[in-house]
Amino acid sequence: MNKLELQKSANQLRKHIVTSLHAAKCGHPGGSLSAADLVTYLYYEQMRIDPADPDKADRDRFVLSKGHVAPALYGVLAMKGYFPEEELLKLRKTGEMLQGHPDMKGTPGVDMSAGSLGQGISVAVGMALSAKLSGEDYRVYTLLGDGEIQEGQVWEAAMFAGHRKLDNLVVIVDNNDLQIDGSVADVCSPYPIADKFRAFNFHVLTIDGHDFDAIDAAFREAEQTKGMPTAIIARTVKGKGVSFMENQASWHGAAPNDEQYAVAMADLEKVGEALCQK
Repeated sequence: MNKLELQKSANQLRKHIVTSLHAAKCGHPGGSLSAADLVTYLYYEQMRIDPADPDKADRDRFVLSKGHVAPALYGVLAMKGYFPEEELLKLRKTGEMLQGHPDMKGTPGVDMSAGSLGQGISVAVGMALSAKLSGEDYRVYTLLGDGEIQEGQVWEAAMFAGHRKLDNLVVIVDNNDLQIDGSVADVCSPYPIADKFRAFNFHVLTIDGHDFDAIDAAFREAEQTKGMPTAIIARTVKGKGVSFMENQASWHGAAPNDEQYAVAMADLEKVGEALCQK
């Protein structure tokens, strides 16, 4: 896909995120919207996947370590054809496919169940090590939140990944600078994030997480990096694309009501119309 097509797909993903959360009346819009461009690029451009065969042995793996932003993952999986888009309207409903956190046993395309923050990267590291030990060439991608990296388990996993030179692993940090209680710098500062990953023997790239040219260049560089894992620190805007949600910690875990939903969708329609003029 070219850059414009990726931008249009990301905007559609944001519409799905907002719509599914409005239908659920609960969930996490802020981080889902901030991660939408990164997730779009992974599934449309980067990863070797086959929606017709979700468990294909040589597929690339994706672990959503910050599992509460499942609406972003579900949206892109539906867009790629893993399941009907109508399922998005059943988000968080009892007995339905799409629960509040990803469930690998219940949802096609989900490579790992996620819940407690900090655990996903450990699973991703295990997947990457497995590929190395078995001589397989699939790559593993994991998305973390910047609040999530306050968890100590993240750094245990990073230390192991760097020690084992897992160059088939890419750790992406959605650095929107906000978590449920406010600024990550105020709650428990993880900064400087890049220096911390370098200390654990990672190749580190810091980019604008909404710039598809920068995203593309970063993943290309990660592919060429040998002998060490890569960490991509993606600077993003929490609530990206929805005017009243942007840079507001209060939208970490709250669903829009009917009036707010209408405003959000109007915002995203304007973005879509502008993209169609390009």
